[in-house]
Amino acid sequence: MALLIPENYDPVLDIRQTQEAIKYIRDTFQKEFGKEMNLERVSAPLFVPKSSGLNDNLSGVERPVSFDIKSIKSEDVEVVQSLAKWKRLALWEYGFKPGEGLYTNMNAIRRDEDLDNLHSCYVDQWDWEKVIEKSERNNQMLEDTVRTIFKVIKHMEHQVWYKYPDAVKHLPDDIYFIDSEELLRLYPDKSPKERENLITKEKGCVFIKRIGQKLSNGEPHDGRAPDYDDWELNGDILFWFDWLDCALEISSMGIRVDEESLAKQLKLSNCEDRASLPYHSMLLKGELPYTIGGGIGQSRLCMLLLNRAHVGEVQSSIWPKEMIETCAKSKIRLL
Repeated sequence: MALLIPENYDPVLDIRQTQEAIKYIRDTFQKEFGKEMNLERVSAPLFVPKSSGLNDNLSGVERPVSFDIKSIKSEDVEVVQSLAKWKRLALWEYGFKPGEGLYTNMNAIRRDEDLDNLHSCYVDQWDWEKVIEKSERNNQMLEDTVRTIFKVIKHMEHQVWYKYPDAVKHLPDDIYFIDSEELLRLYPDKSPKERENLITKEKGCVFIKRIGQKLSNGEPHDGRAPDYDDWELNGDILFWFDWLDCALEISSMGIRVDEESLAKQLKLSNCEDRASLPYHSMLLKGELPYTIGGGIGQSRLCMLLLNRAHVGEVQSSIWPKEMIETCAKSKIRLL
């Protein structure tokens, strides 16, 4: 999407009130989320060795930011693009048991993003991961977890309303589940993004399942790296956003690959060379716990709850000069 300037836009809160509200949402949500999901907060790396295979390859085309360190010879490091694989390894190293999990603040640089109302080169999210039993690797576990996350977000709406009643966005009362293949059959002549917008506008909030696997038209609904989510047991949480007349993705999540699904997805993606990397080798040998996990966008959540038209209103990033000037003329103050 290109930059959109909504008509009659009013942010309600001034810049200092906005900063106060951002802190309140972030502090309150992570505490409520951690309690409801039985997650402990841990510290996480900003960068990892390239050779470890721990960085997230996202859809496979994004270039990570990499650099060398003077005191560590012959080893390039990369700024994380997400912590999908690091979290699972941490659960094993820290001795977490089934039903226990962790969350952390993840900060990343996405240098190849096309900057607009929703996309920034700076990414901030709560990355979370939870140990489950192998028998829990099923659709019921996935949907139950999605409902819990939705419940926490819905509760945050009420929390924010108490403090900022004129600024809060009112959210739907429930979340609707739909498989990506079912969505394709509903709108066979539409693009994946158009299908997302149509179903989310109708339902208010949706969870679109099975992302990464090829559908009956020969194409996946969207790209996913082959080595963290099981493409049969994952999905995205989206809310309808009136200011931009589009679906707003708040979370990408799923049950993680086991030995069989990792081998299958590496082969389908022509990425079998990754099998020899330390992380992948441990997973293929069954040495890592079975998990479910994902990310929840911190700025996206603030944008949703405070009903803001641009993600730059709730995070400090870098934007083209023309975008800053255009936004300023329409009460969109980029931090």
